[in-house]
Amino acid sequence: MKKLLSVKYSATVFNITFLLLRLVFGTAMLANHGYGKLVHFADRKDRFVDFLGMGSPATLALVIFAEFFCAIFIILGLFTRLAAVPLIVAMGYAFFVSNSGNLFGDGESAALFLTVFVALVLCGPGRISVDGMIQK
Repeated sequence: MKKLLSVKYSATVFNITFLLLRLVFGTAMLANHGYGKLVHFADRKDRFVDFLGMGSPATLALVIFAEFFCAIFIILGLFTRLAAVPLIVAMGYAFFVSNSGNLFGDGESAALFLTVFVALVLCGPGRISVDGMIQK
């Protein structure tokens, strides 16, 4: 019981926690969002949102880069902080603009992803990652 109420943690627990966050949220982003957009690019390119006047196909290509390719980097823990930045931009847009900051409705998923990716930028991927192995 004393351990459950403790605020202390070990480096091993920290590293395992961030491994789980990377694996679960990276895979969820890749499978549930990025892959579908990648496979159906031709169907969606003309009716996707136009971000900052770049045009729908360019915006969709950047979102696919973030949600598919950057998610792969997050899962591997390779260039994690750098790979999280496009995901933060995409999820920030999805939450604040597309879902009007509606935390308890349609924007819940975007808010969860946004929070995890910000945590990855702030704390890093942990030692159980390609980045962690490179730094040894």
